[in-house]
Amino acid sequence: MDAWLVWLVLAVVLGVVEVFTLTFVLGLLAAAALVAALLGAVGLPVAVQIIGFVAASAAGVYLVRPIMRRQLSRGPVVRSGVEGLVGRSAVVLQPVDRDRGLIKLSGEEWSARSIDEDLVIPVGAHVDVMEIDGATAVVYPREALP
Repeated sequence: MDAWLVWLVLAVVLGVVEVFTLTFVLGLLAAAALVAALLGAVGLPVAVQIIGFVAASAAGVYLVRPIMRRQLSRGPVVRSGVEGLVGRSAVVLQPVDRDRGLIKLSGEEWSARSIDEDLVIPVGAHVDVMEIDGATAVVYPREALP
């Protein structure tokens, strides 16, 4: 049996086992075995294939795996509660100025005030929530006001 075929079988076995363990190590070793199989398929000697396998394994385990683990450990950023309302759009129900107002935000009525102290936002205008200050949404109009 040719050496490249042995490397190919090893790559498949390691890949299948990786699917069940999810360690990221066996998958990288499977990729290294594929590198060795390619080296064998082009006719390079077994010693070169082994060196290629070791180099590809080391590169995968010491360079690629930490990056993969870091990316997967972050997880999606999920904002909830009042943090989840920042950046959302709302509709003005009562005029909003620097002191008071009322908006409809995520299906609920919220007290609101304008982030720009000199601005009065009329009823029906669409606004973006810039921050939540206690129980008050601090807003700014989406479009220029007339």
